[in-house]
Amino acid sequence: MGHTEADLAQVLTTGPFHLALRAALATRGLPLQRVQHHLAHRGIKVGVTSLSYWQQGARRPQRPESLRAVRALEDVLELPAQSLVRLLGPGTDSAPAGAHRPGARSYRSLAEAAGTAERLFAGLTPPGDGGLHTVGHQDRVRIDADRRLAGRDSHHVVRAQRDGVDRYLAVHQGDPGCDPARVRVSALENCRTGRVRWDTDTRVVVAELLFDTRLRAGETYVFGYGFEDGTGGPGSEYVRGFGFAGGQYLLQVRFDEGALPVRCHRFAHATTGAPRGARTRLALSGRHRTVHLVEQGVRPGILGIDWDWD
Repeated sequence: MGHTEADLAQVLTTGPFHLALRAALATRGLPLQRVQHHLAHRGIKVGVTSLSYWQQGARRPQRPESLRAVRALEDVLELPAQSLVRLLGPGTDSAPAGAHRPGARSYRSLAEAAGTAERLFAGLTPPGDGGLHTVGHQDRVRIDADRRLAGRDSHHVVRAQRDGVDRYLAVHQGDPGCDPARVRVSALENCRTGRVRWDTDTRVVVAELLFDTRLRAGETYVFGYGFEDGTGGPGSEYVRGFGFAGGQYLLQVRFDEGALPVRCHRFAHATTGAPRGARTRLALSGRHRTVHLVEQGVRPGILGIDWDWD
């Protein structure tokens, strides 16, 4: 991380909290002892050890007295009001970094096959956000002449929330009739394929994507991968679930020229069990035969595009 005002403004927007606090301390050039002194003058007692844990991500300030200290830190460090507080998710003062993210919902509420995915995760890496914050994410989906999900390519820009992150777990669920044993995983950019597991009943495939390097906290990384499917029956939607708030998301669906839908819509809803919100009509482009949606700031929940064949 750099120590410029521009760097500070960026990390105050994207988080996580401990990197934003660390950047603010570095930019203002204040040692922790001096910060403690300023807080004491405001009637707030916080130990240097606690401040150190906060900026390292070893603990998260969530108790009422801790949140009061964070609001005072915004004043001491000359930061916009609520700029640090809003980066804090639910939890306790001793919760480990990465255990929660602002506005997070459990993976189980986002996908019917979440229990299967969590079981397949076992032994690969803990479920959750995996120590990565999404800065940008693109899915490009292909529908073939038989109206089947032929495959998708995904590209991510992520920022490490802690030292040592070196992999990502990608999840794919095929349409009814899909044979997950025949789904192929491809490492497209800056990663390689590790272990791949699947479950026939729920049509879920989990792929481990290994990075070319171990990331340090605050570092960004770009990688891409793909799933080649084409084994299921005709489909009528593509859905992406988000367990944590993130950056920009782009979803593009391309149709074969021999199988064009009569209409397409964007939709969103909070969980798989919740009713869908208002659907927005999407125009199918001309010779490129694509529709897309762009979400500038992803919130926890589900986004997708559906289409009608008749």
